[in-house]
Amino acid sequence: MRLWQVFQKKSRYSCPVCHSRNVIKKATRNGKRRFLCKENNHWFEINFNHHNAESPPLWVQYIDGLAFRKLGAQINYSGVQVYNKVIPQLEALPDNIEVTKEYCDMAKMSGTLIVDGKFVKVRGHNKKIPFIFGIDYESHDIVNDQLSLAEDGQTFDKFFRELKQAGYPLKIVVSDDRAGLKTACLRHYPGVLFQTCVGHFMENLRKLLSTRTDDKYQHFLNSLKLHVFTEPRNMAEAIGGLMLVRDNHGQTDPTVQNIILEIHSRQDEFFAYHKVTNCPNNTNLIELFNSHLNGRLETIKGFTSFKSAAQWLNGWVLRRRTKKFTDCDKKFKHLNGKCSLEMTIKKQPLWAIILQKLYKTKIPKSGIQEPEI
Repeated sequence: MRLWQVFQKKSRYSCPVCHSRNVIKKATRNGKRRFLCKENNHWFEINFNHHNAESPPLWVQYIDGLAFRKLGAQINYSGVQVYNKVIPQLEALPDNIEVTKEYCDMAKMSGTLIVDGKFVKVRGHNKKIPFIFGIDYESHDIVNDQLSLAEDGQTFDKFFRELKQAGYPLKIVVSDDRAGLKTACLRHYPGVLFQTCVGHFMENLRKLLSTRTDDKYQHFLNSLKLHVFTEPRNMAEAIGGLMLVRDNHGQTDPTVQNIILEIHSRQDEFFAYHKVTNCPNNTNLIELFNSHLNGRLETIKGFTSFKSAAQWLNGWVLRRRTKKFTDCDKKFKHLNGKCSLEMTIKKQPLWAIILQKLYKTKIPKSGIQEPEI
């Protein structure tokens, strides 16, 4: 190798044949630039249209599932180079709650909030730490989220305090039994209703009664689901269904009697959904979001720090809020082709501002559309 080759500045682009960075730039046409590898005289081309304003930024593609190395292969960058571009983009994103405060019209929120979460793996912590988020039921919009070191009253206090400051018109919270949630919520929203997730409750009963291996109580559980949690149209009918199940299955069985008594004593939280229009009695909606999140977390295999976890999760939430629905069915079919944040925005011109802020897009002259992925 000659002396000038040792000290020459290496290109950040590499030859796809020999992977050498000893390349020189040539002409550019239609966003495509030609290069010549001086090691083997191979000509190659790079399409820089990946960087144009109509394409999603790297952080979006990363959140959607493309690894740094695969992203780099698209634009002839190394995985490390892509990482060094993606992280600043994630850092520059606004906090999700700030987006809610600044851009959302609270009159468009249903006030029915489904709260659930996931535990995520973070280096330096002996066990997974909780990531909690809340979805407005009618719009499917993730109005707030919270990554914390513990799922305790302090975490939920901050969660509901931020919602209150944002002006969210909370009527009812649908969740499973989470310690500290009710106390923290009532501190900021006195008189709000709570609906315990029937799905989680029924699953706990299945485990308690071992119905997956023993069908002794299967008919009882089927009757409970149908006559108490499915068919009733109001609380009076639900109580009537509970009494029917008691008469049919609990005359001599103390196990069934105890379950009936528990439901009756907790009727305000099991049947609260009858008091709010279009309120579900389960957290199935948020479980769909959890399923998607879990799929992405499995590919990541944990975060290097609390900060990196918070940045990635904030990016994931903002991406979910600005990505169009495609497979909503039944009563939510009207959401297909729209984004959840778009449904709750104060006024349409603001939608263009949000897209500019998050996706660095140009505002189309005719109509406001999400960048195609």
